[in-house]
Amino acid sequence: MFQLSVQDIHPGASAGSKDEAIRQVAAALAQAGNVADGYVNGMLARELQTSTYLGNGIAIPHGTTDTRDQVLKTGVKVFQFPQGIAWGEGQTAYVAIGIAASSDEHLGLLRQLTHVLSDDDVAEQLKNASSAEELRALLMGEKQQASLKLDNDTVQLDVAAADLTTLQALNAGRLKAVGAVDSRFVSNVINDTPLNLGHGIWLNDSAEGNLTSAIAVSRSATPFEFDGQSVAMLLTVAMADSQPVNVLKRVSDLIINQKADRLVKADGATLLALLTSDDAPLDDVLSAEFVVRNEHGLHARPGTVLVNTVKQFNSEITVTNLDGSGKPANGRSLMKVVALGVKQGHRLRFTAQGEDAEQALKAIGDAIAAGLGEGAA
Repeated sequence: MFQLSVQDIHPGASAGSKDEAIRQVAAALAQAGNVADGYVNGMLARELQTSTYLGNGIAIPHGTTDTRDQVLKTGVKVFQFPQGIAWGEGQTAYVAIGIAASSDEHLGLLRQLTHVLSDDDVAEQLKNASSAEELRALLMGEKQQASLKLDNDTVQLDVAAADLTTLQALNAGRLKAVGAVDSRFVSNVINDTPLNLGHGIWLNDSAEGNLTSAIAVSRSATPFEFDGQSVAMLLTVAMADSQPVNVLKRVSDLIINQKADRLVKADGATLLALLTSDDAPLDDVLSAEFVVRNEHGLHARPGTVLVNTVKQFNSEITVTNLDGSGKPANGRSLMKVVALGVKQGHRLRFTAQGEDAEQALKAIGDAIAAGLGEGAA
């Protein structure tokens, strides 16, 4: 993934129209040697095919597949338009992030940017930022509180374990590996006896050595007993702020509502949804998995087609990149879908809850098979 430099950012720009704004962005990409002069035609044509407006005042203009040969080297140029640019019906862009990429190497940066821009407060700050340095810090998340680390990197299921110490060591090791804790934390959680929450679910933490907030989860392939009590799963919490509290509340609510078996039996994607989302469906849920074949993954255009397909149905629909973080996203949000960082070959799991759930999943599968507006691979 390439980084965003201060030289890539143009604060305080002005333009009379969307086309004028795009031409400014294209000119900056050309001047930096990222694209040939003809790339601007692809950027303008892209807007006629589908809007590149992401939401929260952000647009990401880029070229069509036909003008990909105009890309000389991957690059990004950011233009801030404090007065706002009409980008479509009811859409006003304050920041335009022009992207030039000949492959999927831009998706890592795009995922970072969309993750940051999904915060409404950050979008407002981007509109009002007064310098390139401030804009860069906002875009790269340097002014944001570090988000809770709880994803595929910190969850392990089907562990061959017959004692709590194994689960304690695994969780401590993963938290140390992601930089959330230090050796004091590791020593404490391995040597202290975890708390039994009931239904085979245990919890441990440490008052020392918490560097950033994170949660590790280990679940035994087969439940076992410790001091006559069932052990199926251990959550180890590193708490540097209040973010883990919401996860612990969700666990508590599931236990109180006699739904703890969902945590003990769920697959990885469902488990993460239950722990990280208040809207995770608990009952009567249909799901399906599809592989994205688009050469450059789910960038703006195929992402838009996917979101528009989802919006045709009344069911609540989430999408999870099984080859990414494993966290679910609202299928109706283009920004959240693009932020999943989906590349060619990644597996997406869709869950649908509602009266038209079955029809929704079939339509989504058909749209992905057809290439999401880019033709079947």
